[in-house]
Amino acid sequence: MAKKEFSFKGKTLDEVKALSLKEFAALLKSRDRRSLERGFSDAQKNLLKKIRAKEKNIKTHCRDMIILPEMLGIMINIHNGKSFMPVSIQPEMLGHRLGEFVLTRNKVQHSAPGIGATRSSASVSVK
Repeated sequence: MAKKEFSFKGKTLDEVKALSLKEFAALLKSRDRRSLERGFSDAQKNLLKKIRAKEKNIKTHCRDMIILPEMLGIMINIHNGKSFMPVSIQPEMLGHRLGEFVLTRNKVQHSAPGIGATRSSASVSVK
């Protein structure tokens, strides 16, 4: 069974990389297209500058940045509110936002109640 060739809205990976920003925006959904047409914020411009300079260890708080073709194959550390989580940008991520791939909330894991949490916990021996 042959490996499936990647395509984004009917275009191959090489064709997508060759597109200008305006042509790429035309392939996106309306919210993302309008966001790109308005231009980048200062934080987004700084992130793009670091990506184009091929810096190592790129860290960003800019979770609303849309993933562009020039970002493919780069490792970016994205802030989740507490720490920076490394994310490798894959072709399937095109058109999504950076924040979608780093969760800001952790799963709650409950154990035994703490001392004073309930009336019955007063009789539990403390180890």
